[in-house]
Amino acid sequence: MSDQRDSLMRVRTLQVIVLIIVGAIVGRLFYIQLIDDRYKDMAANNALRHVVQYPPRGEVRDRNGEFIVQSREAYDLMVIAREIPKEGFDTMRMCRVLGMEKSELIKQLTRAKSRSRVPMMITNQLSKEVKLRFDECNFRGFYTVYRTIRSYPRRIGGNLMGYVGEINAEQLRKRPEYRAGDYIGISGLESAYEEVLRGKKGVKINEIDNHGVIKGSFRDGMYDSLPIPGRSLVCTIDAELQELAEELMEGKVGSVVAIEPSTGEILLMVSSPTYDPNDLVGKNLRLNYNKLLKNPHRPLYNRAVSSHYPPGSTFKLVQGLIGLQEGVLKPSDRYPCNGGYTYAKGRKMKCHPHPSPLELRPAVANSCNAYFCYVFRDIIENRKYENVKEGLDVWADYVRSFGFGRTLDSDFANETRGRVPTSEYYNKVYHNSWKAQTIISLSIGQGELGCTPLQMANLAAIIANRGHYYIPHIVRSVEGVDSLEQRFYEPVYTKVDAEHFEPIVEGMWQGVNVAGTSTRAAVAGLDICGKTGTAQNPHGRDHSTFLSFAPKDDPKIAISVYVENGGFGATIALPIASLLIEKYLTDTITRPHMIDQVKQYKIYYPNAKK
Repeated sequence: MSDQRDSLMRVRTLQVIVLIIVGAIVGRLFYIQLIDDRYKDMAANNALRHVVQYPPRGEVRDRNGEFIVQSREAYDLMVIAREIPKEGFDTMRMCRVLGMEKSELIKQLTRAKSRSRVPMMITNQLSKEVKLRFDECNFRGFYTVYRTIRSYPRRIGGNLMGYVGEINAEQLRKRPEYRAGDYIGISGLESAYEEVLRGKKGVKINEIDNHGVIKGSFRDGMYDSLPIPGRSLVCTIDAELQELAEELMEGKVGSVVAIEPSTGEILLMVSSPTYDPNDLVGKNLRLNYNKLLKNPHRPLYNRAVSSHYPPGSTFKLVQGLIGLQEGVLKPSDRYPCNGGYTYAKGRKMKCHPHPSPLELRPAVANSCNAYFCYVFRDIIENRKYENVKEGLDVWADYVRSFGFGRTLDSDFANETRGRVPTSEYYNKVYHNSWKAQTIISLSIGQGELGCTPLQMANLAAIIANRGHYYIPHIVRSVEGVDSLEQRFYEPVYTKVDAEHFEPIVEGMWQGVNVAGTSTRAAVAGLDICGKTGTAQNPHGRDHSTFLSFAPKDDPKIAISVYVENGGFGATIALPIASLLIEKYLTDTITRPHMIDQVKQYKIYYPNAKK
């Protein structure tokens, strides 16, 4: 009996709730239809025009406060086809004012007539001057919408800054918050920081008469919303240093990356060949983009974060550090060279002439191939491991701790992993039958190793910091935000203890300031540390690379230069790095002849994509 009463009470309660909800809905409809006339007014679509208010995109300054990306005024020309007079209008006059081909105007008008009640774009990125001339003509059915487009005062950092373009159909499917005609960051910083830079659109509702003439704001702007500007950024880049680096790399294929070791801030990032970012702004964007796309040396491709290069002899630094940590090498250990390292009958890894035998420090300074072959062999044939396969995997773990074979988790778009081979890879290639001598090319940074220029610059920062790094990043601060993500402030440690870095650092210092392969890099008073690299290239002349940081005991800059087909590391990569270090630390250049030598250095590149 009690259960029946409870059930009846629940049914009646539910009925009361339903009646209350229905009553509320009816009351609301009564209010909207008979009392509040705003919805009636807004339903009169033929009397109202909703104009999107686009926000200015956030601007970008360099680390010294200089503008490197700005926004300038521009206008889109819109049309509502049903508001065009039935008798038509002077199309030739409109074409003259707009600087537009008649065929293109007719094409856009035909498209607009297919959706005659909807605002459709006729053309975009009109200058203020063109907009004013157009307004004077009073073409019914047409109106302009304020926009901003990008401007790059220094004309630097094409790949670094990236560019902005009109969103395409594929992007619209992935980003429903955008609409056709919206602009979006396509590459570089513009893409990586799109959410920060884009801002938020507003809307202005205008009343218009039956001739399409604006009478004023609907209800005095009560239902308008203002656009929210995008937030500006302070970039880590030094604009002057970036400009000099691009000048020095002109006519060359490769990359330069410099990092502040104590923060991970990227001081410069050059991918060469590059392009003027202003070329991808305005009416000629599509034409210029197609030209860049057809360039066989791919200026749109950012080699700094996407190319996989063999590090060459610069990787000997990592071999030495792993050997010290594993206990198979002491700084005083000496190995003979005799013109190279014999790894099989009749097979020898050659080396350039230098004193022999050498200890670790002069081996680094003189870049002895044989020395680091012995070290690599001892690492992977270490008796504490069951076999060379286990030894190699231990070696690979060390290498990955230096940031190779994985992304560095930077704030830059399109960063790739590079390549670090493992025993599994070689088991497949050599059918489980291989040894240290089989893969001895890894000892000098050749073979299956592949590193991005960003990873190599990060290696320079690791050595400068004696064993740790901060995640490389290109943004220093965001307007209205107290700090960056915490990950950018936390040191990342390698698997090698700090104490083992000193003999490597001393070897790099000796190579520049005493005797070795890097003496051309020396600048009095700067205590530059460096390591040359000549990376073998089966497709032509060897690649030139140089790894460096300065000053030795208080490092302010760490840099990597990679020049494809440049020859010896000391030939072209070294002077570029040395000049950039001097410029950054002293704000001057005392060796203008070296600048001339770099700019006049000609390299032949075949006209084919690699």
